Amino acid sequence: MSNMVIRKTFISLAVAGAVTMAQAEVVIGVAGPHTGAYAAFGEQMWKGAEKAAADLNAAGGINGEMIKLVKADDACEPKQAVSIANRLVDSDGALAVVGHFCSSSSIPASRIYEEGGVLMVTPASTNPALTEQGLPNVFRICGRDDQQGDVAASYIVDELNAKRVAVLHDKDTYGKGLADAMKATLNAYGVKEVLYEGLTRGEKDFNAVVTKIRSVDADVVYFGGLHSEAGPLVRQLREQGSKALFISGDGIVSDEFVSVAGSPAYVEGVMMTFGAPPSSYPSGKKVISEFRASGYEPEGYTLYSYTAMQIVAEALSKNDLDPMAGAEWLQSNSINTVMGKKDFDEKGDLTVSDYVMYEWDDKGKYHQIN
Repeated sequence: MSNMVIRKTFISLAVAGAVTMAQAEVVIGVAGPHTGAYAAFGEQMWKGAEKAAADLNAAGGINGEMIKLVKADDACEPKQAVSIANRLVDSDGALAVVGHFCSSSSIPASRIYEEGGVLMVTPASTNPALTEQGLPNVFRICGRDDQQGDVAASYIVDELNAKRVAVLHDKDTYGKGLADAMKATLNAYGVKEVLYEGLTRGEKDFNAVVTKIRSVDADVVYFGGLHSEAGPLVRQLREQGSKALFISGDGIVSDEFVSVAGSPAYVEGVMMTFGAPPSSYPSGKKVISEFRASGYEPEGYTLYSYTAMQIVAEALSKNDLDPMAGAEWLQSNSINTVMGKKDFDEKGDLTVSDYVMYEWDDKGKYHQIN
């Protein structure tokens, strides 16, 4: 055999080996705000997905194939979300996506994944419009804004007996949707808001709206939005002497809320809605302990992302790595996760929502209160 033939044979074998190795990977995107003002949530998502992938790979992967995670940064910008969704489908060859975080990103990206036959499981997008689209590939393992809005409004009326409620939002799909959901339930209780106003994401000076809040003598300020605006807003409320109780949703579930507020003193007493503590599930205690042993506190959406990975892996493994068959399978099967058993309805929403109220303390930590 000539040297040329030997060389060609070697190259052919190398190429074949490379193809086999490529086929032995299951690509899963982790899409969210990995940079920018909301990167704290992107880190929570990545940490959860990364550990879940490592644990799954250590146990043999998905049907013997190793999981390869691809970080996809949308910065919570809808246009960027569309761009990276196309990249995940066309270039990266993702079978599934854990994400996105912001509803304004998830909604347009979900249509691209549906067209590309990609399974999408979001740990955090709560706007009802996401699953109301009726796309067969979309699931979420958090609740919906109309659910957490109900919980907040019920608490404001039944527990606080508040009569003068100012409702603010950040004009975004998530923030406005959450504020409007809470307001609808509040109004159904017979309580009319004394102020309804939108802020702009990225702003830091809210003294003008704080002056309005004080002028209407609000006893509760409800804010639909993320920690980046909630922190400065609550600080400026306190600096202007307002003692109104500040309540928000799951968009402030991050230690970054304390940082941008400037001090634990400013966030003390702030309340929020979020799912039941992941630590309350016996099935998650081992993973939580391992996170803490590594020096990372699995706050916010960390275990939600871990759970999303478990759901993706189970759906793919039961259906020969076929994402759309996996999506159909999820409609009628329960999945055991680190956050308990999960079941989905025909829209891709959880059959059981577990929103509860939390309160931030003087050390900058949040705790369940009901």
